[in-house]
Amino acid sequence: MTPKGEGTGTLDERITGALVGAAVGDALGGPVEGYSPEQITERHGGRVHGVVGPWNGDAWPTARPIAPYHKGDGHVTDDTLMTHALVRVYAEVRDHLDAYAVAEHLVPDLMTTPRWIPELEAEALPLQRIFLAEKWLVARLHYGHVDPREAGAGNIVNCGAAMYMAPVGLVNAANPAGAYAEALDVAGAHQSSYGREAAGVFAAAVAAACSPGATPASVVATCLSLAKDGTRAAVEAVCEVAARHTDFESALVPLRRAVAPFDTVGPDYRSPSLGARRPSRLHSIEELPVALGMLLVSGGDFRHAVLGSVNYGRDCDSIATMAGALAGALGGEVPHDWAKTVAESSRLDLDAPARTLAEVTREIFDRDVHRRRAHEAAYAALAGTPCSG
Repeated sequence: MTPKGEGTGTLDERITGALVGAAVGDALGGPVEGYSPEQITERHGGRVHGVVGPWNGDAWPTARPIAPYHKGDGHVTDDTLMTHALVRVYAEVRDHLDAYAVAEHLVPDLMTTPRWIPELEAEALPLQRIFLAEKWLVARLHYGHVDPREAGAGNIVNCGAAMYMAPVGLVNAANPAGAYAEALDVAGAHQSSYGREAAGVFAAAVAAACSPGATPASVVATCLSLAKDGTRAAVEAVCEVAARHTDFESALVPLRRAVAPFDTVGPDYRSPSLGARRPSRLHSIEELPVALGMLLVSGGDFRHAVLGSVNYGRDCDSIATMAGALAGALGGEVPHDWAKTVAESSRLDLDAPARTLAEVTREIFDRDVHRRRAHEAAYAALAGTPCSG
């Protein structure tokens, strides 16, 4: 892989870069999630430049509001747990997914199979770690028997669905419109409004990043061509500002200022406004526009994009997850020392999900070709025209 994301690399390399890159970004952002850039600088004596320990040091087991989670020391969070769970669903279904696949496969995976949970330093059900917005899946689909296509309505509108949609983009590599449509269907079981829209746009961004010759600018242009309402406006506003910067240090305050009008949480991340996370056509989640902005600022360089996302603070584990996935899909080199530390600390084989998804992606593509040719033949018979190719 090249040091900067320049749209190079094989399918396997893009998938590995995206999934490993997402996990690394997640782990680096976890220990400073919820804080401001100023607080991060004060706590760490400067900007974060790699894997760091828990915010509260050895007091993490009881320190609020983080306890009982061991955030830091290279531990991935629920962003990666959900991403890997979605890869397992693809491995089981071995075809495109929809909202029913979430109900029939993802929810049972979260509820029934104990796995190593890095932040708990124990084997447990993923359900015992995921956030309330993800527990909604279990409450609505398993216990409420809600139509999966509508189950996301009523949930808090946040980045919960978007944060784990990279696999959808990778399965639809170089087909952003297909990724967007599939992610919107999958996310319908989890989110509504701009939370669901962000899931579709993020998947499209990952698919676009996999295109030969893709650049950060082409990825953003693809997002703008597909995004709707407040999500499109937020991406446009943030990326217009990001294009003026080549260093994340100078971009931190301007990017926050650009996304603020679209963000419902408000200036104090831990004390959301009364209007926070409600459906709206005017608003957007914060994480996706900022991740795209950091991708532009960095020129696709993985280290720069992820460190910018981490030092931005607020929901920076999810921002860095998205930026890491995008830079990795573009071909940006994931630092080996970071990946090794995260894999060892989290007790995860970060390459295994990528190998699985690459195999499944090829199978799905072959099925798509067969279905497309069958459609062409049927249409040609109807229209009285010869098939293409």
